[in-house]
Amino acid sequence: MESDKLRKVRAFEAEHLPEVPAEVLPAYHVTGGVGWINDPNGFSVYRGEYHLFFQYHPYSKQWGPMHWGHVKTKDFVRWERLPAAMAPDAEFDRDGCFSGSALELSDGRHLLMYTGVRKERDPDGTEREFQTQCIALGDGVDYKKYGGNPVIDASLLPEGGSARDFRDPKIWRENGRFYAVAGNRCPDGSGAVLLFESEDALRWAYLGALAASGNRHGRMWECPDFFSLDGKDVLIVSPQEMIAEGLEFIDGNVTLCLVGTFDRGESRLVREREQTIDYGLDFYAPQTLLTPDGRRVMIAWMQYWDSVDWNPEELPFFGQMTFPRELRVREGRLIQTPVRELEGYRGACAVHRDVRVSEAVELPGVSGRCLDMTVTVRPAAGEEMYRLFRMETAMGGDHVTEIVYDPETSTVRVDRRRSGAPDHVLGVRAFEVRDRGGKLELRLLMDRYSLELFVNGGEQAASFALYTPAEAEGIRFSAEGTVLVDVEKYDLEF
Repeated sequence: MESDKLRKVRAFEAEHLPEVPAEVLPAYHVTGGVGWINDPNGFSVYRGEYHLFFQYHPYSKQWGPMHWGHVKTKDFVRWERLPAAMAPDAEFDRDGCFSGSALELSDGRHLLMYTGVRKERDPDGTEREFQTQCIALGDGVDYKKYGGNPVIDASLLPEGGSARDFRDPKIWRENGRFYAVAGNRCPDGSGAVLLFESEDALRWAYLGALAASGNRHGRMWECPDFFSLDGKDVLIVSPQEMIAEGLEFIDGNVTLCLVGTFDRGESRLVREREQTIDYGLDFYAPQTLLTPDGRRVMIAWMQYWDSVDWNPEELPFFGQMTFPRELRVREGRLIQTPVRELEGYRGACAVHRDVRVSEAVELPGVSGRCLDMTVTVRPAAGEEMYRLFRMETAMGGDHVTEIVYDPETSTVRVDRRRSGAPDHVLGVRAFEVRDRGGKLELRLLMDRYSLELFVNGGEQAASFALYTPAEAEGIRFSAEGTVLVDVEKYDLEF
């Protein structure tokens, strides 16, 4: 039975979503259509389809009491919008249904595990917040919250664990048992990921701290996900209050990947490598699923928390997701590539080989804002090593977003300061890439409001929200020195 709050949000969607013209939405990236979205939630396979939920405040383009929005797809490209799945309408989640995850049960039900938030005010006026882990069960459209919620509360936390910063459970099933990880704050104020176990997903036991920040990699660790991939164990988290480290990590709310080996006896991840997941400016709270054909696929919120106070007034939505990515581990490093299903939506193609580039050049058929394009750069035989390679995208009038490669330092720099965002929005990100003697491969996915880069076959990825006017479609190449460039560009058709 629908609560008043859930009935209200579904009625709001039914009234306002049909009014939104398709051409003002991203062509193939998920948004809420109206209102605000942030973290992806409940990314899961259910009855042969892929379901995605998300943090959602439909009534404005600002963060508000969190609901769960809901979409599904058969191929990660075309998404069907479903009615909102949850509203903050129970005593244990009256102040928000925060992030969580989902899986399909053997009896055919879809289980959602999420953080319920409630606030209490003491007689002296002090407000206290409690975050607990809760369950809802449903059929892919309608969900009923478990009467015994919360299923994990502060009583299961280790000594000194925070009842206020305890959130974002990721649940999975292994060898007939359920496991979940959740973010928490340690007594020293730093973040940790806690591991829990259950026979039925309702009664849980604490196993231990899978990993902890130690106040090096940020403070609170949000939105954990833990999985095995290519013979390694991988933990992804989103630290708050990160302090920049060279070009690997930037300040603020970022993402972190830990690759290593899971020590089951100690319930602890033995780390072997640490890396940023995405080297752009807009990527947070990633979550993964395992497809029936064995692929590990990841999606994230394509937004930077320090820039949430701005997007164009004429747009009815705020926030979008990255395009889903297939993950691999190669030589201990996380590799990311766009899901292969996108290739089925490729239309007109423009191909150019061995183009000598020095002064600025535009190539026939190479322009647009909804495309899948691979650009390969290499030194020209018999020439001195070039000093810079530059690609200008989303170019028109005063607008441009630049991608610049410096072979001497093996760095890529993306500059969106002229993309249309105000001055206070962070505009430049540089990152190191593997030195390949001046060779570089860039795959670009562009949509109406975004740019995603995949470098050298997915060794690194970088995501950027771009609110450049749609008519800015130009693409131009130039170099300091001489390079040879190959371009394979596809229009995307939906």
